[in-house]
Amino acid sequence: MSEKTLRARRRRDPLSVFLRVIVWLAALITVGVFVALVGYILIKGVPNLSLDLFQLKYTSDNCSMLPAIFNTIYMTLLSLVVAVPLGIFSAIYLTEYARRGNKLVKVVRLTTETLQGIPSIVYGLFGYLFFLVQLQWGYSLLAGAMTLAIMILPLIMRTTEEAVLSVPDGYREGSFALGAGRLRTIFRIVLPTAIPGILAGVILAIGRIVGETAALIYTAGTYAQTADSLFSPVRTLSVHMYVLSSEGLHIDQAYATAAVLLIVVVGINALSAAVAKSIVKRRG
Repeated sequence: MSEKTLRARRRRDPLSVFLRVIVWLAALITVGVFVALVGYILIKGVPNLSLDLFQLKYTSDNCSMLPAIFNTIYMTLLSLVVAVPLGIFSAIYLTEYARRGNKLVKVVRLTTETLQGIPSIVYGLFGYLFFLVQLQWGYSLLAGAMTLAIMILPLIMRTTEEAVLSVPDGYREGSFALGAGRLRTIFRIVLPTAIPGILAGVILAIGRIVGETAALIYTAGTYAQTADSLFSPVRTLSVHMYVLSSEGLHIDQAYATAAVLLIVVVGINALSAAVAKSIVKRRG
């Protein structure tokens, strides 16, 4: 029996047909929900955009989101500066230096997987008790950024670890054969090869930071002006949208903020994907 005949029989098999229909149906539902959600936000938000929403200072009249946009950028950069190096170096130790079967490695991996599933409001409560109460930082940009750094650290560690493990052992062996040491091999061979996977983790972390609300209400506050120091209380774009919608007085401005937030997230993802693709092409 030819291979073509076997394929035709598999396609006519009731179970195969049923599974194919289920897969297509799940894909259509997922795409449909995504398109409906994005379309609804844009339809409700874009018509409400105005110049008043982009004033340098927030007032109860203009409900400007520009200070919140600046605060979101500051919060994202500060969180990544803390979390990315720690996450990458921790993943390098787990994959390149720790002995196989090491109990510490198992404990660290179990801990990171557990921390990834903890609700963000729990991180916010921890940040409030530790940074605000114990260290007495008060509601501030620094307290919010440290809380978010702790929250995204497990994500960056796991994605970096998987990216490093996906690098073929032949690359390492070839580098060792040419006389390179372990540290040189890691920074000149392993990490550049794993950059697309590492960037994927960073992109996910940025998306979580930009969309976070609960943890920041407990730690960064809801002050609507642009931060002028690390210890200034701030309001990010997602918190700004939450405050406007919860007050019930500025629903149109809340929709406009949601549209801008959506555009910002899509822009960040597109830019990061373009950077990753250019790096892959350059190495290829």
